[in-house]
Amino acid sequence: MVASPRQDFLDRIQAIVTEADVPGICLVGIDGPAGSGKSTAAQWLSDRFRWPVIEIDDFFSWVSFDDWWPRFESEVIEPLLAGRSIRYQVRDWAGDEFGDGLGGWKQLDWSPTIIIEGVGCTRVSVASDLACRVWVDAPAEERLARGVMRDGESHRSLWTNYLTREASFFEVDQTAARADIRLDTGGR
Repeated sequence: MVASPRQDFLDRIQAIVTEADVPGICLVGIDGPAGSGKSTAAQWLSDRFRWPVIEIDDFFSWVSFDDWWPRFESEVIEPLLAGRSIRYQVRDWAGDEFGDGLGGWKQLDWSPTIIIEGVGCTRVSVASDLACRVWVDAPAEERLARGVMRDGESHRSLWTNYLTREASFFEVDQTAARADIRLDTGGR
């Protein structure tokens, strides 16, 4: 019997993490453009292996691809690599959807394997600290449709502008080129 694409994905990640030559913690980064299916892939891994997930959406904003990153590094990456648990303040999407305001707090106990999921999470500045880098993709028109379905038709122009800026970020950073695994969720 042939393994399903989902099972093949899970098996490949498990093999990479098992063989990873990293000190202390295995960070699995699941990156790719908005609406590509990163959250679904992270959920598959979490459900299968019980690895906790840190969502970049808790830091990210529509405003910038970079302004939030130093806080993410200092509150998440650095403590985890040092073997410590983390506590961080999350984006206030309900009260400040189009800004970069902060809301409540989350904490996560240190774990030997943790998934980091979201746009830009495998960027060049952190890539070497990750045990596994996953690139999830789907055709742009499908990603736009998924985003508008989730956020509403009123967000279509925001999504259109965002996807253009996002493509520029990924081109400069060369994020996809560093991926250990690529997952296409676009029905092709």
